[in-house]
Amino acid sequence: MIVANIADHREAARRRLPPFLFEYIDGGSYAETTLRRNVADLEAIALKQRVMRDVSAIDTSTIWFGMKQALPVALGPVGLAGMYARRGEIQAARAAAAAGVPFCLSTLSICALPEVAAAAPPPWFQLYMMKDRGFMRDLMACARDAGCPALVFTVDLPVAGARYRDRRSGLAGAPGLGGQLRRLGQALRHPGWALDVGLQGRPHHLGNVAALLGRQSGLEDFFAWIAGNMDASVTWRDLETVRAAWDGPLILKGVLDADDARAALAAGADGLVVSNHGGRQLDGVLSAARALPAIADAVGGRLTLFADGGVRSGLDVARLLALGADGVWLGRAWAWALGGGGQAGVSHMLGIIAAELRVAMALTGVTSVAAIDADALVAN
Repeated sequence: MIVANIADHREAARRRLPPFLFEYIDGGSYAETTLRRNVADLEAIALKQRVMRDVSAIDTSTIWFGMKQALPVALGPVGLAGMYARRGEIQAARAAAAAGVPFCLSTLSICALPEVAAAAPPPWFQLYMMKDRGFMRDLMACARDAGCPALVFTVDLPVAGARYRDRRSGLAGAPGLGGQLRRLGQALRHPGWALDVGLQGRPHHLGNVAALLGRQSGLEDFFAWIAGNMDASVTWRDLETVRAAWDGPLILKGVLDADDARAALAAGADGLVVSNHGGRQLDGVLSAARALPAIADAVGGRLTLFADGGVRSGLDVARLLALGADGVWLGRAWAWALGGGGQAGVSHMLGIIAAELRVAMALTGVTSVAAIDADALVAN
């Protein structure tokens, strides 16, 4: 098939991946209201076209935490990415490095952090606040030893939202031999994936938590580990201990409320990701696009502000920057691209984002990322 945009990457992934993996990437929680809202709210934001301005020299680069990025985007943390392509996290990290943007490795990746850091520039590393604080400190030390430039703490998962697609597909709620046979049947109907990932992409254990689960950990341990290790008692005081232990940039992911953003700033966060977990946690909450302006008003300029959720084009990147973000994180876009085309797919997707962003900048009359502000939007 011809892949021309992010929607085409999604279709390529749907064709190539077994349903239990595609639905995991594609789905949200409960009725998926927030999942749809993320996309719809961004689409509804009208860009303001300006003409007769010199836009012959457009610069899409930006600087975060003293590090220059070629684009104002990052590949955000996505669990199980090593199941979408052979050693998928490594492929995505290499594509990000080639494009000059950061890659953030999930705690719940297939490839362990040392493996990724040995094969590509050290990634940013994402962590959860775990009940086992000792193991959490060990992972932080591993990130420090690997040279990770930034630590990302996901704060919107004290408990897991229900994702019904995962139960229907057999990824969740299908333990034992019956579940394994169900997933095997799906894999055999997708022989390209079965050969590339199922056979040649092993091991399939959760690399970063294998020390807790054992080397034979796999998909059946994924949701059980989340349920058993997320700490519902976490407070801002716990973040202070993380801040004291990590001397690099500390980014909190999963903030939707301005008061929480102020609290994060007070606790020592260097960055925030305005995010509803891609519509995968509390269904019915605001989209990132709706939540972002109030948070930007509350803390903008005092920390680096990112946003994610519903981004399907470089135009959406421009919209979020105009709403107050310093940068935009991609999730499903790169996971679909990886699932459909591996490293080359991710590189192609980033090329699409870059080209579309350049057009959006030119036709709104700006030539630098820093110049993208509310004036690029039609007042609502």
